[in-house]
Amino acid sequence: MSISFSSGFSSPLLLSKNCTLVLFGLLMLASIKTYSQSSGDFYDTATALMKTTPKNYEEINEAFKSFRRDSIKMKTLATMAEASNYLEAECYAYNSLGVIYRNISHYEIAIENHKKAYELSESANNIELQVICLNMLGVVYRRMDLVKPALDYHKKALDLANSQQPLTTELKHSIAVSQNSMGNIYLALNQYDMALKQFTKSLVIEKEQDNILGLAINYQNIGYANEAKGLLDEALIDYKTSLEYNNQINSDIGRVICNNSIAQIYIKQGKPQEAKEIIEDALKMALMEGDQLYIASSYINLGWAQNELGLHKEAENNLKTALDIGTKYGLKGSKVEANKHLSELYQELGNYKAALEKYKDYIAEEETILNERNLQYVNDIIIQYESEIKNNQIRVLASENELVKSKLLRNQKIFWYSLIALILIAGGIITVNRHRQLKQEKQILTLEQDMLRSQMNPHFIFNSLNSIKLYIINNEKENAVYYLNKFSKLIRKILIASTEKEISLEDELDTMKLYMNIENIRFSNEIDFQVKIDDNINTANVKLPSLILQPFLENALWHGLSSKKEDKKIVLHASKTTDDYVTISIKDNGIGRIESEKINKNKLLKRKSVGIALTKARLSNFYKTYTSPYKIEVEDLYDTNHKPTGTKVIIHIPTRSNVLRTA
Repeated sequence: MSISFSSGFSSPLLLSKNCTLVLFGLLMLASIKTYSQSSGDFYDTATALMKTTPKNYEEINEAFKSFRRDSIKMKTLATMAEASNYLEAECYAYNSLGVIYRNISHYEIAIENHKKAYELSESANNIELQVICLNMLGVVYRRMDLVKPALDYHKKALDLANSQQPLTTELKHSIAVSQNSMGNIYLALNQYDMALKQFTKSLVIEKEQDNILGLAINYQNIGYANEAKGLLDEALIDYKTSLEYNNQINSDIGRVICNNSIAQIYIKQGKPQEAKEIIEDALKMALMEGDQLYIASSYINLGWAQNELGLHKEAENNLKTALDIGTKYGLKGSKVEANKHLSELYQELGNYKAALEKYKDYIAEEETILNERNLQYVNDIIIQYESEIKNNQIRVLASENELVKSKLLRNQKIFWYSLIALILIAGGIITVNRHRQLKQEKQILTLEQDMLRSQMNPHFIFNSLNSIKLYIINNEKENAVYYLNKFSKLIRKILIASTEKEISLEDELDTMKLYMNIENIRFSNEIDFQVKIDDNINTANVKLPSLILQPFLENALWHGLSSKKEDKKIVLHASKTTDDYVTISIKDNGIGRIESEKINKNKLLKRKSVGIALTKARLSNFYKTYTSPYKIEVEDLYDTNHKPTGTKVIIHIPTRSNVLRTA
């Protein structure tokens, strides 16, 4: 069947195509015209600014804020500013480029741009821009879950801003940004009350300045803290308040963040269908924005809601998509959440093998993040306590080193002048002996510096403080006070011992008892630690370097007993069978060295210890002038069936009666 049309009309299909082409052409012309007009405005603005060269951030931002999300224009601005030697505008351009790359998850490129901007702000000696650059760097590192550099940059920005008087409007805003970011870091460390204090401080400044974006960000973060504390209704109010502010400034990325948070509350309240509808809209906006962090978060929450609704296949696909994004862009937090929900999904489906694999991935990734965060948190807590004392001692030792070097140079000059007047051989002997003595002194100083750095192990201090904190949280006041007293005595003994070249065996054993008492908290007091001293030993008269037994006890704990489930014993026995030596043995009933080495190889995070090597070097140096050298023996213990039953370390300490007469 044929169909014909009169010559005066086209077919409906042809009309539709023609209209589409005309409409597309008009849109293209309008876009080109708009972009051309925008480019003209940009060049006019940039040219005018190159003549006036304002120095403060507020004026520069007012001129370019409508162009700062356009990477081409910001690169052009950087080039023009460099040619005009206008450092402030060039700094602004590189910071804007950093934000653009950060928002599409190209974090390394973002860091490069922000660091370039910071160098320019330093060259311009512009404090406002320096503070802004430091905060920008902190935000990027925080998005990458690298807590330590993030906290460092924000704290540096906060200190620099607070050092300026009077505070400008922009510096006040930067202080609010620093406080907000530090609150986020405390939030990541599960310190919710500390986080709320920072957010509240930031909120006060944002209200004073009527900064809608700042208010939106702070209410969102306060919601995070309340949600983490289990206050879901309060958190929901905070998230909705933040959403209202984001709607006022028409921020799509803000809407994505708020809607994801609101959806999480709905899921926890048993309303997954409502959550699913909100997240689907949030995901569309996130994909348009191109920010991989929030794209991954939206996929995770969508998969979570779908799993709650029984849509397992769709949930699996979305969670795997989020995991791929987290892996590709190095988003550790996203990988943790995706693996966690995948494990829950597979468990619900009865695929326990896959569930276990994803759970292991979740735990491994989370431990990596927590270790980084906790190390920084511990350093932040004890920075005033540890650094001042230790750094002062290191500075003293360093100055002594410089003094030794200066003495060496002076004696060399004396030698050459004396050589002219005195006998060449006698002068040579004096110089060689002196040089040997100074070399030995320098070696001693170096060992003592290494000892100071290794004594107060950050892992041990953190674990001790964390255990005491747990007693406080559980309202076990007596245990908390008891172990806090023990901990303070141990730290005091370590600091006192670090100033002494030698201590008595009696003091060393007291310190080791305190150390084992504190470490035993981690093992729920399951370790039976015994100290046996033979009657023929006067521990007050036996001298040895301080803290030489601690590394051997630590090895017994962590390599011998940590993997054993019950019946954990360590016996420290001091005996004297000859006049030449006092023998100290440390015996544990652990799993043995061979099994421990196998376990350590399979660990993702391996404990690095230089304590044994450092102890041997100190013992070697300490007993260099004795007739009998120190000796260390290690015995692997077995039962009648040749099954490992533990390890025994034997240390032979030369007695003072063997000291050589001075040559």
